[in-house]
Amino acid sequence: MKPLPSIRGRLLRAQLVWSLLWGLALAAALSLAVHHEEDELLDESLHSAAEGLIGPLVEPLARAVSEGAISLPATAPRVAGTGARFVWQLVGRGPAAPVILASPGAPARALQATATAGFANVTGWRVYGMAVGSEGRMLYVAQNRDERAEAKMGLVLAVLLAGLPMVLLGLLWLNARVRHDLQPLQDLSDRLAGYDPLRPGSSLGPALDQELQPVHAAIDALAARLAHRVAHERAFAAHAAHALRTPLAGIDAQLAVALREAPVPLRPRLQRVRAASVRLQRAVTALLAMFRSGAEVERQPLDLATLAARVPVEGLVLQVQPGAALQGDADLLTAALLNLLDNAQRHGAHTVTLAAPGPGILSVHDDGSGASPERRAALQAAIDAQDYAGRTGLGLMLADLVARAHGGSVELPEGPGFTVWLRLGP
Repeated sequence: MKPLPSIRGRLLRAQLVWSLLWGLALAAALSLAVHHEEDELLDESLHSAAEGLIGPLVEPLARAVSEGAISLPATAPRVAGTGARFVWQLVGRGPAAPVILASPGAPARALQATATAGFANVTGWRVYGMAVGSEGRMLYVAQNRDERAEAKMGLVLAVLLAGLPMVLLGLLWLNARVRHDLQPLQDLSDRLAGYDPLRPGSSLGPALDQELQPVHAAIDALAARLAHRVAHERAFAAHAAHALRTPLAGIDAQLAVALREAPVPLRPRLQRVRAASVRLQRAVTALLAMFRSGAEVERQPLDLATLAARVPVEGLVLQVQPGAALQGDADLLTAALLNLLDNAQRHGAHTVTLAAPGPGILSVHDDGSGASPERRAALQAAIDAQDYAGRTGLGLMLADLVARAHGGSVELPEGPGFTVWLRLGP
């Protein structure tokens, strides 16, 4: 199953998406603003170049030409000027608008066919025109439009790169803020990890965040109801142990006496009744052990031979690995063994072997009909998921509950017959 994303992950992704959208919107607005400001700055440069630099140089030359102090050739010379950023032309009056002087890189023909002062756009150029002298001559200072576009793009990129550290700092701040806001949930998770509602006086305590205080109170109230119910069930289990075990033991004893004294023709019937009584005792013992499986486990050193002596089953040969021992609750393990042995007998087993193949492992192996690999896998899946209803019998269910009460689990290893491993935890 695909794991669900965490709250922190969802918040971070949502904030990241909004941050990116906000960043894109800001970048678009910034680009428009920079584009407009850059146009103004470049136009101001053209204006300043015309009035403050080129104009004062060209105007005396134009006056000298008009006064006849100097004469110009038919072809306008290219005079060293302002370099590659701008070009300029001094254009004479008249319909042909002859180019009198021009800077390197300027067009051979006049930038404006008719005298036009101020800013104008012509093919490939941004032009500023200014009248020079009283003879109707015009000075045009121009900048290539490709160069202007390149300058604007460079400025936009520079502004965006300058803002990138701020975006990264914002994301770091956002991450820290999400961590801070989710800390109360992490604190609640940590408290729940060690929370035992059955321990007297247990409580989650006050929440770090006021909004989570009702959640803490609801969990404490639920734990109190659960502890109250478990206390009633344990009281019933303790009472049932005394109320049921003694009469069943008495019935078994009376049936044993009746078997010895009854006529031979009646003994098979009495034997079947006694076998049913024994199975009833095992079922009652198993049910009582299930009530205890969630209680505190009373661990003690156990010798498997001693444990086997507590579970005699007629019709089965019970073998014990020499020297096998483990730590566990004798009553719970006895109840689990009784039902596992009953299962083995009902599946045609004649011999059951108890062993300790590893630390904290109780192995119960029988030579019965066993189970197919598919059936074994289905049983293991049901045990792992604790989905017992209709999938496992009482014996495996009880064995798993007892193993889990010890902090372990049940495994069904492959092999001949049928084997159950009760891992009893550390």
